[in-house]
Amino acid sequence: MFASINPYSQKRIKSYRADNASIIEWKLKQADRAFADWSVLSLRERTDYLRKVGQYLTANKQRYGELMTAEMGKTLKEAVAEVEKCAATCTFYADHAEAFLADQSIKSDRGDGPAQSSVITYQPLGPVLAIMPWNFPFWQVMRFAIPGLIAGNVGLLKHAPNVFGCSLAIEEAFRECGLPTGVFQSLLVDVPVVEDLLKDKRVKAVTLTGSGRAGASVASIAGREIKKSVLELGGSDALIVLADADLDKAAEVAIKSRMQNAGQSCIAAKRFIVEKSVKKQFTERLLHQISQIKQGDPMDEATTMGPMARLDLADAIERQYQETLAKGAKRLTGGQRDKCNVQPMLLDNVQPGMAAFDEETFGPLAVLIDAKDEADAVRLANQSDFGLGSAIWTQDLDRGNRLARQIQAGSVFINGLMRSDARVPFGGIKTSGFGRELSEAGIKEFVNVKTIWIEKT
Repeated sequence: MFASINPYSQKRIKSYRADNASIIEWKLKQADRAFADWSVLSLRERTDYLRKVGQYLTANKQRYGELMTAEMGKTLKEAVAEVEKCAATCTFYADHAEAFLADQSIKSDRGDGPAQSSVITYQPLGPVLAIMPWNFPFWQVMRFAIPGLIAGNVGLLKHAPNVFGCSLAIEEAFRECGLPTGVFQSLLVDVPVVEDLLKDKRVKAVTLTGSGRAGASVASIAGREIKKSVLELGGSDALIVLADADLDKAAEVAIKSRMQNAGQSCIAAKRFIVEKSVKKQFTERLLHQISQIKQGDPMDEATTMGPMARLDLADAIERQYQETLAKGAKRLTGGQRDKCNVQPMLLDNVQPGMAAFDEETFGPLAVLIDAKDEADAVRLANQSDFGLGSAIWTQDLDRGNRLARQIQAGSVFINGLMRSDARVPFGGIKTSGFGRELSEAGIKEFVNVKTIWIEKT
């Protein structure tokens, strides 16, 4: 049995019985059969289905938002916005999939060449297993499912057990919009079952968003089975503030990035690397922004930061906080805790070798790091095993563009909030994983890029 626990009240919401072997086998058969029919529908037919899903999500955003808030604690405003983002992504892919997946004609460079009417075409692979986390229970799933299903694949979702209600709600949304049985299914299973699923010949590929440890395990199994995998494994994103930055705006966005979703975001700014000449002024602005955060019941519209999603997650961020203090960091604010409710923390004098510098901190903990100049700031940003995202704040856009190209990360935002967006690829390098989600790159991750070569006779 799995239990969904409200992190704010610590009350049990609902219990779920794990899928047994016969149920899992039935779902795999359903997925295999569904793929045979779904994959041969026209692209227009599949996009029409997903456009309906976007409309359905919009119509039910309050209900789904309340479910998310109850299960993992994000504020209701954040939860509703998450559903709206999923709906917008349905529309984005419905509008652009035809262009993204259009055949590409190949012409011979020579007039007498053999490739007279050859094409590159993009065809689906089959059932794809998605192993998804709890922090964005709808968005993490939908940013795989929407492009994956439009491309002609079918989805099998292994969600985090504390948000199984969200998992079933997503399945409901697809079902209510008329998608055929088996095109998208939730698997109510725990981690040990994943290896058997990956070894099953009907499962053709896997995508995972989670920890580095989980990613290494899944990649290892997928590699042995010779199956395509995409991994998004989090980050320790740097936010660089140069001396010429708009400090008011930089501080506002930095705290929003770090503290939204109670700090439980892979792409959040986690390490604030600041040129020494403006560090005092920037710190004052950060403290002011933190003082404006209102914690409390996440269902209350006045609340701007809810609890962390689980007690073990709050334990982990508390350990990183205490270990970093023990190595010489300075506490500027926060650190008090009541079960899952953790006050926003800001530490100064953080250096390499400390937990809050070296590890991914998945909670409301921000740290300040001194930089001598822009070169030192880039060096510190890159001094990380992670490489998901970064931000640079400077009023000299040419300078920002130049430095962005030196940052080792999948994305760099200049004077803006680090985030995922359907229009641009999302993913990382180094231990942040490999592969891309979203945009044209994302829809092409789980397709067979097939060459059809036609010679002139």
